[in-house]
Amino acid sequence: MKKKYLLFDNDGVLVETEAYYYKANVKALSEFGIDLDFDTYMEIMARGGNAWELASKVGITKEEIDTKRVERDIYYREFISSENIEIEGVVDVLEELKDYYKMGIVTTSRRVDFDLIHKSGHITKYMDFTLCVEEYPRSKPHPDPYLAGMKKFEASKDECLVIEDSQRGLTAAFNAGIECAVVANEFTVTHDFSKASYRIKILKDLVSLLEKI
Repeated sequence: MKKKYLLFDNDGVLVETEAYYYKANVKALSEFGIDLDFDTYMEIMARGGNAWELASKVGITKEEIDTKRVERDIYYREFISSENIEIEGVVDVLEELKDYYKMGIVTTSRRVDFDLIHKSGHITKYMDFTLCVEEYPRSKPHPDPYLAGMKKFEASKDECLVIEDSQRGLTAAFNAGIECAVVANEFTVTHDFSKASYRIKILKDLVSLLEKI
């Protein structure tokens, strides 16, 4: 069945923010004396965990972690406010697709961070809706985010295509029964994408892929 609805992940697909989220976690955990190396972080993210597991394991209390989490969020917002997070060509792709598909963003980002990332509106103006982590029961890799997106469109699973860049996001789409195209991202190159329906090198390739499926 021809696709009519596109459900985009945000971080790593539409904007390049993942490296800065990692840096914010590294900075926060280092203040506990914990070294968060990249491979450990990738393993945690792939399965849908969080970096605070490392703090819990060494006996740091929930109260201390909650306080440090607030500081981590501040670091992250500082990064995304001061660094270039645009991915070249994304707006051109959305402009090309807008007359043929309905589009939405389904992200595990918090609304406050999402709104900061997209304050320009260059990307969100193409979207029928945006769903953040507060707006569905369970986060990726659970199916809830993409089931919520599908419900927003009042669409069938066969009419939808998810565009992701992480194992956690792919698993969410797979668990929801929705086909997923994974776009290559150096930040998630070690993830397992064996469940992907399609693989593309850059977002621009989505245009030609959609012509074939």
